[in-house]
Amino acid sequence: MTKTDKKTEKLIVKTLTDACHVLTDSVEGFEWLTHFVDYKAFPESLEIVCIFDTESSLSKALQEHQDSFIGSVISDKLQSIKVPLKNSAKQINFDSEEACEKEHKGNWARRFLSQ
Repeated sequence: MTKTDKKTEKLIVKTLTDACHVLTDSVEGFEWLTHFVDYKAFPESLEIVCIFDTESSLSKALQEHQDSFIGSVISDKLQSIKVPLKNSAKQINFDSEEACEKEHKGNWARRFLSQ
């Protein structure tokens, strides 16, 4: 990772942390988020995973179109640091603590590798 990539990564982490605080206060069941990126294909490779507490909370949020709100919060925050999401529908994904526990015994590293 280059020096520039490290600076960009630090800025993305700070920005997504801000988005996370907004979302935990605004969306019922929203717990946390994480991201993955390959700086050789940046920003197209940026992927954000939003984690809910249960499958039921996630399902309810999607039914109520909270995914659009979540996407706009994340996109707006990233846009403020000049990191555009080219296709937020593909770059923002959703999962739940409950599903990880059931399918990977709570091992997020293994879960993310299997996706």
